Amino acid sequence: MKIFRREQSSLFAEILDWMLTPILLLWPISLVLTWLVAQGLAGKPFDRALEYNAIALSRLISIEDHKARFQLDQTAHQLLRAAESDAVYYQVMGPDGALLGGDAALPQPEDIGEEYGNGKPFLREVQAEGHTLKVAAVWVQLPQAPGHPALVQVAETLDKRQQLATEIVKGVMLPQFAILPLAVLLVWLALVQAIKPLHRLEERIRARDPEDLSPLEAQTVPIELMPLVSSVNDLLLRLTDSIATQKRFLADAAHQLKTPLAGLRMQADLAQREGASAEDLKLSLRQIGRSSVNATHTVNQLLSLARAESSGVVLQHLPCDLAQIAVDVMHDCAPRAMAKFLDMGYEGPQPGTPGTVISGNATLLQEMLRNLVDNAINYTPSTQESPGVITTRLLVDPFSRVVVLQVEDSGPGIALAERELVFQPFYRALGTRTDGSGLGLPIVLEIARQHAATVSVDASRPGNNPPGACFTVRFGAAGSA
Repeated sequence: MKIFRREQSSLFAEILDWMLTPILLLWPISLVLTWLVAQGLAGKPFDRALEYNAIALSRLISIEDHKARFQLDQTAHQLLRAAESDAVYYQVMGPDGALLGGDAALPQPEDIGEEYGNGKPFLREVQAEGHTLKVAAVWVQLPQAPGHPALVQVAETLDKRQQLATEIVKGVMLPQFAILPLAVLLVWLALVQAIKPLHRLEERIRARDPEDLSPLEAQTVPIELMPLVSSVNDLLLRLTDSIATQKRFLADAAHQLKTPLAGLRMQADLAQREGASAEDLKLSLRQIGRSSVNATHTVNQLLSLARAESSGVVLQHLPCDLAQIAVDVMHDCAPRAMAKFLDMGYEGPQPGTPGTVISGNATLLQEMLRNLVDNAINYTPSTQESPGVITTRLLVDPFSRVVVLQVEDSGPGIALAERELVFQPFYRALGTRTDGSGLGLPIVLEIARQHAATVSVDASRPGNNPPGACFTVRFGAAGSA
């Protein structure tokens, strides 16, 4: 039952509904119960009066010449006719069943129970002359006429009982018509007072500076609001971290783009200087081309990282065959590897082999593996006489169903102190002369995180020089994400 309906849910209206609905539903039930109780209370004194009258009339029966006689004096007659709103009937039957006085049409008791002849009155309701009558009857055993007892009945209609019950109900319920609106008003005012802490909390939040992301004070709010404030504080902390990460990311991105853009401008100025020869112009153009390639690569990596960070909400995970993804990436990277005289190969089950399918996003998984292979190609020294080696390996544990993807190279490796740092955006290992944006491994880490996988790096050839690097991506059980 919605008393206060709104298009948008209202906490105030919901609480008011739950408080007022029982009151409004119980009020008519209370009215019915009061009416029933009032009828019972109103009937008791009239029932006692009927029993008294029946006993009084039974005392007027006498035996004369061995015959039962009934003489109703004027006082008793006036007593029976004292009620103006009800019709009163009486009936006196002798021991032989003869009518001694009163109304012969008044029904006699159908069942003879324990009251037969004991002189105690009993009550019943009958229908007579189109009315419902309340009857008090008594069986009177006359000493002078042993055998069948005489019967005395006094009956009356129920009008004055109904009138008294109505007066009782009016006396009880009419004040409630004034009390009920007052109760609703008091509930309203109490509820307004009770939700003031919500309004104060709202005012505190509205009054905060847009740049202020500090946690809200939880000690000044009621206990019921503590979970809400704690959740908001947790959200503010995560939002603060996210904004800080974005600011750092933008600052680093601007710094990384500044270098190739400055190179482009410098080479353009050199090409436009007076007296520049054709060879100088060609050299400047080559430098411009190289700087534009670096800038394009950095921008593409930035877009890939942004896409990876937002793909958990946008993209849907479907069954993906890691073996097929590995083979496709190896084919795509083969021309670059061949241009550097690299020996690149794949070790693992063939596409379609049971156990190589996981739940994920094929586009992101290809991007992850391509970044690992590209890094291996970029950082692995190779010549025609001494080719470098790059191996992409897929391992499946038949018992735990864990899937492991590895990219191993014979390059200079990564120092132990830097193996955690290389996964930070724009970080590049010291001592390398290879161009790069420092975003490849952060992209790998983000995509792995979205697939419930872990990434680690170790030396591929411990104790050798160069030690090489082995990047390991460990997925959960095949078929799960």
